[in-house]
Amino acid sequence: MNAPHSPALLRPATEADRDAIADIWHVSASLPDVGPTDMPSRRELRLRVDVEMATGWQVTVADAGGELIGFLAIRPGEATLNELFVRPGFLGGVVGRALFEHAKAEMPEGFTLYTRSSNARARRFYVREGMVPLREDVHPRSGDPVIHYGWKPR
Repeated sequence: MNAPHSPALLRPATEADRDAIADIWHVSASLPDVGPTDMPSRRELRLRVDVEMATGWQVTVADAGGELIGFLAIRPGEATLNELFVRPGFLGGVVGRALFEHAKAEMPEGFTLYTRSSNARARRFYVREGMVPLREDVHPRSGDPVIHYGWKPR
């Protein structure tokens, strides 16, 4: 399935989804200007998924007929959206927006996130969805420039 506007069911991630989550993360963050120059391997991201889920990530997946096409990782207690990735063949459709709306529903008092300054597509998406740029900084792992955003209900 590779139709950008295909409907997807949002559901909590299970342990069985972790390989697919790492794959989506890897293939999406490997796009130009999205992830770091020194991109972690799928295996490294798979190990990180385990660690992050064990330490509090709440992960929701977008499931299109048994194929995972996106995921959202949040920490509601910290009011942070940590990761939001959609498979490249599904970018520009409804999946990213549905995942983002889910984050707003889970953190109705507001939340923050950051994205690489070079990731123009994500930056446009977040602003279009009502996020406000807060400050510039550097990525805690790579040192790449990032922009922090905030969302508060109106």
